Amino acid sequence: MSKPDIHADDYALTLNTSKDMLSCMRAGKLNSISVVPNMNCFEACMSLLYEEIPKLPFLPLMSVHLDFVEGRSLAGKEAAPDLVKPEDGLMGLGWGGLFAASYLPGKRKKIKSQLKREIKAQIGRVQEAVEKCISIAQEAGVPCAQKGLRIDSHQHAHMIPVVWEAVLQVISEEGYQVEYIRNSKEPLRVFLTDVSLYKTYRPINFVKNRLLDLYSHKVDRYCKARGMSQMYLWGLVMSGRMDQGRIGKLYGKMKGKAEKDGRTLEILFHPGLTLPEEVTPEIAREAAEDFYLRKDRHLEMAAVLHVKW
Repeated sequence: MSKPDIHADDYALTLNTSKDMLSCMRAGKLNSISVVPNMNCFEACMSLLYEEIPKLPFLPLMSVHLDFVEGRSLAGKEAAPDLVKPEDGLMGLGWGGLFAASYLPGKRKKIKSQLKREIKAQIGRVQEAVEKCISIAQEAGVPCAQKGLRIDSHQHAHMIPVVWEAVLQVISEEGYQVEYIRNSKEPLRVFLTDVSLYKTYRPINFVKNRLLDLYSHKVDRYCKARGMSQMYLWGLVMSGRMDQGRIGKLYGKMKGKAEKDGRTLEILFHPGLTLPEEVTPEIAREAAEDFYLRKDRHLEMAAVLHVKW
């Protein structure tokens, strides 16, 4: 059974988020990261990583963190008019809008067409940067195991039916060699085994866990058909609260569940803290206040740095 994948989301969300994640990379504590494609700080954040690679113990695997709920459209307002706010080109349809479009026949086809343009643009931007990272690592003699395209998404939006269909069509049409697509499938029963943790869970995260589980079977089928590793994700019910204490109580049970079911366990962290001055219109104010600005992110960073897996 493969060892757990210690993963961090949201590289290039903001400069400080990226600097915190680089600290974890320098310590050799992250197996993989996700890169946000569509923030104005993207180039600056990638430049930080390019400079740091020769000093890293290894280069983590890098995923395209597809983003349809925040940031700016890379396809542009003309190519994706229903995905953005007309006044500024910022993403505006949101998770709920994408979910609703999945079940509105008259809208689904149009939204999927626009999503495909946006997905292609976002993958292209990140993959160009990933290839540069791999090249720098090879020249510097820094180990790097990545071979193909890796895909996940902000707020797990790629699990939404219309988005999933668009992603698969882009992969097929562009001939991408995909080595990983996140399956946001998290075993729920493990969280119910320790009564002392019940009050530490946010009820909304149980809703997210169950909703994403409904859409997880199609990802399993896709991965199985292509010989890709099937996985469990740990980081939904405890999102924003993946600290050492809670992890210590459940790690053995979660790892055992993954091993029993023959799955790779991806442990998801958000160890990067956004600074108040970094909250621009590209970032949803509610998300910033509930997640990005919270000191809990440094508790997650401490867990990444100090938990012994």
